[in-house]
Amino acid sequence: LGGMAKMSKKRISVEKKSTYSVCTICDIGCQLRTESIDGRVNRVVAHDNPMLARNICYKGTAAPHIHNHAERLRVPLKRVGERGEDNWEEISYEQAMDEIAVKLKGITDSFGPEAFAVSTSGWNTQTTHSMDRRFMNLLGSPNWISGVALCAGNTAAVNRLTYGWFPMPDWGNTNCIVLFGHNPRKHSWTPIYNSIKSARARGAKLIVLDPRVSDQAEQADVHLRLRAGTDAAMCLGWLKVIIDERLYDRDFVNHWCEGFEALCDRVSEYPLDRVEQITGVDRNHIAEAARIYAKANGAVIPWTPITDQQISSTSAIRLHSILRAVTGNLDVVGGETLGGFNPGYIPESELALHDRLSNEQKAKQLGFDDHPVFTYRVAEILKEPTNKVWGFPYADLVMGCHMANPTNVFRAMATGDPYQIKALFVLGNNTLLSYANQHQILKALNNQELIVAHEIFMTPTAMLADYVLPGDVFTERNHIADSWSWTNRLTLSQKAVEPPVQASSTFEFWTDLGRRMGFAEHFPWDSLEDLLDYRLSRSNRTFAQFEQTSYMEAPAPKFRKYRKTGFATPSGKVELYSSILADLNFDPLPYYREGPSPDKKYPYLVFTGVREDPFFQTGQRNISVLRSRCPEPKLYMHPIDVSREGFEEGEWVNLETPSGKVSARISVQESMKEGHVRVPHGWWYPETRFEAPLSGAFISSDAVLCSDEDEFLDYEQGVPHFKGFPGRVTKSNLPRALENSAFIER
Repeated sequence: LGGMAKMSKKRISVEKKSTYSVCTICDIGCQLRTESIDGRVNRVVAHDNPMLARNICYKGTAAPHIHNHAERLRVPLKRVGERGEDNWEEISYEQAMDEIAVKLKGITDSFGPEAFAVSTSGWNTQTTHSMDRRFMNLLGSPNWISGVALCAGNTAAVNRLTYGWFPMPDWGNTNCIVLFGHNPRKHSWTPIYNSIKSARARGAKLIVLDPRVSDQAEQADVHLRLRAGTDAAMCLGWLKVIIDERLYDRDFVNHWCEGFEALCDRVSEYPLDRVEQITGVDRNHIAEAARIYAKANGAVIPWTPITDQQISSTSAIRLHSILRAVTGNLDVVGGETLGGFNPGYIPESELALHDRLSNEQKAKQLGFDDHPVFTYRVAEILKEPTNKVWGFPYADLVMGCHMANPTNVFRAMATGDPYQIKALFVLGNNTLLSYANQHQILKALNNQELIVAHEIFMTPTAMLADYVLPGDVFTERNHIADSWSWTNRLTLSQKAVEPPVQASSTFEFWTDLGRRMGFAEHFPWDSLEDLLDYRLSRSNRTFAQFEQTSYMEAPAPKFRKYRKTGFATPSGKVELYSSILADLNFDPLPYYREGPSPDKKYPYLVFTGVREDPFFQTGQRNISVLRSRCPEPKLYMHPIDVSREGFEEGEWVNLETPSGKVSARISVQESMKEGHVRVPHGWWYPETRFEAPLSGAFISSDAVLCSDEDEFLDYEQGVPHFKGFPGRVTKSNLPRALENSAFIER
């Protein structure tokens, strides 16, 4: 007994570690701290800076449950049997990369390099450092797509048409915030939520335009409950008030804007009685909101995913940029700031080697001819002014300014028109559920000779792959984030633990593939740290030096920089009348285009893509601590609509459109606008992997509902109309595939 007592007093050595992290579970990149014990992530906690400490949500704190999950992919897999059967054999990383390189070379030799496409998500993979674009440009493929084609990346590209960059609100000094459908909450876009909260505490006005009584609308000074999909008409109504009442910044307009008279002529086509009829909002309320915005001493219209995804998306985004400009809120204190590249950090735009892709191959980019706004076609037009103002000819802001069009890519994959695409690589992107027309995407995937998925879990898309390679996560790698040049702030993320032995970062994946494909001289870095040292070389530092001195830094802001440089547009001014759109034979002035209307068969307006707090995009449905907060998808409807249809709270129903049908529970919501149905984004059921085809990917996914036929696409970008298309709701039962789900209530 005495010996046992002595043993019990013996101290066991435990290695504890605390590191700085930039969370990549969602797209906002909150700065947190990771605590690890003996090489395993234990907790993710708030930052030690009091201002940053507020920026944490329960997705971030759930990171250990994600990163240590029992079902996380840890070994490369090779398909056995038919595509989609979910049968695999384990192989080594080296074997997988060798075979992938051989097969990709065979495909590109037979069909041309343009037969290779990539779908990725920079939010999740984060450390690509544009190595994907570098590889593709060296190979000769222009067909890179991403979810940013529908969210922020396309906004960046459209903003460049007007003034050559993508602005960021000056949250700390603004006196008026305008939210077009965007609804930041405590656990969703948390830093933006906190910035709005702080601005409101200072006395800033809040204007919300949303069919719903959203969380932000509840506290707004003005809430305009416009009909879904009518944002462009509302903006034209605001401009009518601002121009008629001479509330615009005449000095800025006279000296720095092109096309004001033409804009006035277009705006005159939208008197407030017409805008009231289109939007369903009283004209007096429209005028009141426009005056508050225009008269504020510093006002912002933050980025919103809502205007990204409409049939008039290009015009609506352009109208936001025009409102900023004519009211004098561009590159000023309290308004929208134009940051530029960080002078001490080599941007992704340079690493991508866009100049190595020939003009002939750029012209093959799918979407180049018919929907060119975020393709190489516009990027080439903007090269000279971008170089003059920002110091480099290519500005790949938020990854979104040199993309192929997703719909065009999936059509080509499915049909071979205008040419064959036979290889698709997906990295951190659940492609099947991430774009419109899920049925066409499935057909496209089934028509491939080679699909490679780089993931941390077995998603429905990964189930359709030939090779599945396990990826790393943000606690397992070093990084310096620069928000993809949306801002020029640098933030530190440190490796806390080692990744699984057979896992790879996206940097490693593209480097290893590039070397196998004959591009070794263009992939000289042997580690992420080597590449980070290279990127920091412009400020004569290494990553090791950066992490010892700073967890965040940014150049001191400078305002009204255009007075010295002009704007990065062909005219050097803010182009209210877009010379680029005119040259491309599109309407150079913004307009409103009516979306598809409800009818007797489909009487409701459906708007998709609304995010639930526990999840980001299609992720986290397999994480119990998050799934328990939202165990099943819910359709939101107004009580009057629910009563008319004879539904009850919690009842399973089908939501059907001409494109497809999904199932979900009814949730009666007073906040909903009558005649509208809200459907959440990205639902599948990982727990049904061995019971339902593709883990129930077609049961509740909103991508099933939305058409991408030409008549439903924005002209200039080719973006589908997600915000207000016809649908109907009918009674149903719990889908049979979900009867054994541990998360679903019977």
